[in-house]
Amino acid sequence: MNKLVSLVGAMSLASVFAASSVNAQELGDVSTAFRWLGKNDRIAVEAYDDPKVVGVTCYVSRARTGGVKGTVGLAEDKSEASIACRQVAATVTFKGTVPKQEDVFSERMSILFKRLHIVRLVDVKRNTLVYLTYSDKLIDGSPMNAITAVPVAASTPIPVK
Repeated sequence: MNKLVSLVGAMSLASVFAASSVNAQELGDVSTAFRWLGKNDRIAVEAYDDPKVVGVTCYVSRARTGGVKGTVGLAEDKSEASIACRQVAATVTFKGTVPKQEDVFSERMSILFKRLHIVRLVDVKRNTLVYLTYSDKLIDGSPMNAITAVPVAASTPIPVK
């Protein structure tokens, strides 16, 4: 009975954490490994609109662990991710000033200790937004990372803090 109560409690906690996806729109996924129980392992492609830069969207592909643990939100996803940010509107506009470096998005990759980050850096000299994705972990992070850049038209200087 205690095992059942523990499992139900863990599944409830996992559903709370899994529901906290930050501004991500999952566009689709492809299966990479078959699992008998639960979802297959897969690569998911998600779109993130920069909340302070209207007209820029970042597309991130990353591994999602399946199986029973992955289905209930208890699995730890791998650290590898790829990113491509693009101008998706006729012009890029800014909602106020932007810091020279800011953690724009952060999302859990495991129930407690691992997170995926997307950081925006501003290259003032080249009037370009640079986006970096990486994952960290409470004890030891991963050096796996990916980077992309979005040049902004010279007529629209980036308002940096």
